Amino acid sequence: MFQTLKNAWKIPELKNKLLFTLLIIVLYRLGSAIPLPWVNSDTLQSWFSSQGGNALGWLNVLSGGALSRATLFALSVSPYITASIVVQLLTIAIPKFTDWSKEGESGQKKLSLVTRWLTVVLALVTAVGYTLYISNSGMVQTYKSTWENVVVKIVLVACYCAGAALIMWLAERINEFGIGNGISIILFANIISRLPAMAESLWKRCFTSDVVVANSTYKSVGLGAKLSGAPLYIVGSLLFLLFIALLLFFTVLVVWFSNSERRIPVQYAKRVVGRKMYGGQSSTLPIKLDMSGVMPIIFASSIVSIPSTIAGFGGTRAWATWINDFLGYTSFPYIAIYLILIVAFAYFYIMISFNPVEVANNLQQNGGAVPGIRPGRPTVAYITKILNRITLLGALFLIVLSGVPMIVNAVWYSIDGYGLSELAFSGSSLLIVVGVALETFRELEAQMTLRNYKGFLD
Repeated sequence: MFQTLKNAWKIPELKNKLLFTLLIIVLYRLGSAIPLPWVNSDTLQSWFSSQGGNALGWLNVLSGGALSRATLFALSVSPYITASIVVQLLTIAIPKFTDWSKEGESGQKKLSLVTRWLTVVLALVTAVGYTLYISNSGMVQTYKSTWENVVVKIVLVACYCAGAALIMWLAERINEFGIGNGISIILFANIISRLPAMAESLWKRCFTSDVVVANSTYKSVGLGAKLSGAPLYIVGSLLFLLFIALLLFFTVLVVWFSNSERRIPVQYAKRVVGRKMYGGQSSTLPIKLDMSGVMPIIFASSIVSIPSTIAGFGGTRAWATWINDFLGYTSFPYIAIYLILIVAFAYFYIMISFNPVEVANNLQQNGGAVPGIRPGRPTVAYITKILNRITLLGALFLIVLSGVPMIVNAVWYSIDGYGLSELAFSGSSLLIVVGVALETFRELEAQMTLRNYKGFLD
């Protein structure tokens, strides 16, 4: 990894791309630190610290904590990601979009334009809902005049939408002049920026906890003391080291799984053109084990978090309390439904992103065939069978990666009474960070290989 960066830094063109990417990240982080007026950020952060398992908690993780601080880039890349997913799904449902996806570069420009406009619309809807939500919760400064309050809400919505549009523009600049995918790079920066705060929270919760009750702060012993029956720092230290060891283990597991693939052997038939013979070589059809990536986790988190988010509008009403108790992010029904949805969305995403019929037809048209399998429907059935097995393995991997931190947090909550809300999203965050890092370094290596390659004309 470091050798790749060192070699890339020696190439002026790649060096400029790396510096440009770093510049965009710095600009983005500066925008994430610009607070918006009229919002009580301290109250907002305290409220977010008591949440974490709902949709707003997930958006806060993706924004690097900007949503809880009410900054210019509070919405982060969430509207753009949602718009991209919707457009991708529409390419299957709408014939016009399907035709555009097959037109090459010109069609991709049309789809990109639709994605941009949809991003603005989703940002507007999200900004209006979020502004009304925090306003009704008393986190926005109010005035005696109704018109002044309306102007305040309009300005906040405009700032949130402008920030989302500016983030989209910055991401596209990375795609054009930098290294890696712009949206992925920004997500990577957001999650990395939350690591120091998460480590500090984990350290404090292993030893002591600041609990606020009736506007008064009380010092209570942490998880280590509760497990040992006494405030022994050795127990807290062992617990902290255990969490670090689990993090390293899952990091290695994600790296291994991300680089693993199932290779289907393909044999191409020999054919004679004039006096020359072509074909006859063997190849493979690679299928990645984590083909769906983090998308099933994002889909499942969005769906399962809807009840708790709706309950947030109910305050202390009976139905809202029941939803929070039964489907709170520390409850086991919530975890069970969440893991089931991960499996369902894993199969759904593979179904829309990988077409065995199209793959089998391409092999047949190019004179390729799987050894021992007839071309056509038998090949489709064979690829589908392998794909179903790989998808199940990938779904089980996502269940372990997401379920273990959530179960640990739930058990911690039952012992400590507070838990660590950010721990519930640590698995998916780790998958995003490792995946983006690996993909970026693959792109660097590919560009260096392309520049060092010497063809027959050289």
